[in-house]
Amino acid sequence: MPKEQSAGKPTARRYSPEEKAAAVRMVRALRAELGTDQGTVSRVARQLGYGVESVRSWVRQADIDDGYAPGVSTAESARIKELEQENRELKRANEILKRAASFFSGGARPPTQEIVDFIDDNREEFGVEPIITVLRSAGVVMAPSTYYDTKSRAPSARAQRDAELGPVLVALWEDNYRVYGARKLWKAARRDGHDVGRDQVARLMRAAGICGARRGKRVKTTKPDAAAARHPDLVKRKFTATAPNQLWVTDLTFVPTWAGVAYVCFLIDAFSRMIVGWRVASHMRTTMVLDALEMARWSRGKLLAGLTCHSDAGSQFTSIRYGERLAEIGAVPSIGSIGDSFDNALAETVNGYYKAELIYGPARSGPWKTVEDVELATLGWVYWHNTHRLHGYLNDLPPAEYEAAFYDAQGSDQPLVEIQ
Repeated sequence: MPKEQSAGKPTARRYSPEEKAAAVRMVRALRAELGTDQGTVSRVARQLGYGVESVRSWVRQADIDDGYAPGVSTAESARIKELEQENRELKRANEILKRAASFFSGGARPPTQEIVDFIDDNREEFGVEPIITVLRSAGVVMAPSTYYDTKSRAPSARAQRDAELGPVLVALWEDNYRVYGARKLWKAARRDGHDVGRDQVARLMRAAGICGARRGKRVKTTKPDAAAARHPDLVKRKFTATAPNQLWVTDLTFVPTWAGVAYVCFLIDAFSRMIVGWRVASHMRTTMVLDALEMARWSRGKLLAGLTCHSDAGSQFTSIRYGERLAEIGAVPSIGSIGDSFDNALAETVNGYYKAELIYGPARSGPWKTVEDVELATLGWVYWHNTHRLHGYLNDLPPAEYEAAFYDAQGSDQPLVEIQ
């Protein structure tokens, strides 16, 4: 008779379906002969040399399958296992596709090396063939032989170049608040002396899983005073200038913090997009606007004849004190119509990318806790904005560099003060 265990280390005995069925028939025959269940399983098990619990489980399952006892039949159990396996495979496929969605977001089929790199990054968790099968179902076809052939070949010159450039681009992206998309990162890399193409930058950004910042919706902060006397709109949505200090624009925005709301005011020179003055405060009274204006006076000069300073119709900008302070430096106030953001579009734009790049940008480490935290971060961002941020309007130059080029062309020794 077969034994469940051999000499030495115990091993599991595997039984064929025929052996199990024969044991069940013998137990049932003995039941009928004795008229009782007691002892039948153990007697048959000893006679056959099988394990008692093994025989007992076969009889129990056979009784369920034949309708003699309640429970889950063998067919139902097999179906449940099949569904569980399908569910595991579906979850695995969904996880692979979720990871591949950002990696293959460009639409076109990625280069072979990028697919190989993706498989390498995930093979320990999912296996090579399951990944290839799932990618094929998503339209990214690669034979397993292609993968293994690529792995066995020496890296191509392009792959070696990508390996060198990838970390450089990621570091450059990190150094610029993680906000640059492919075009600006390409421009920044070229300015740093790297011979790289825009499509190559976009491809390496996808491979590294990085992307540019996206702007959110505008939130209105200033409260127009419809009853207050207002200065006329001298700009008429023409936010251009032929030299610095011809047109400034200003507006307020806000940042929620754990300690309350931080209000932010910027003064921007329309010629170079230079932030010439700014202020962060826990209130939005006129004094914060005057503080920003005072910083602008310090950086640009105390007498700026011919300057127009444009804003919306917020009560801070229609106040007498604000108008008097502008008059002291020879500037003329200009105010757009009530409720029309297009009348102050340039200032709104700066507020928008300030929020997208710093406040809610990818480089932030968590929620803003205090007004002072916002002020300190804004200090660093304004310096970067004025001296390093590439502006498409300025032919992808930073504001300070753009103004310096203007004064060089004019033969002027006008001193520039970087706002910090």
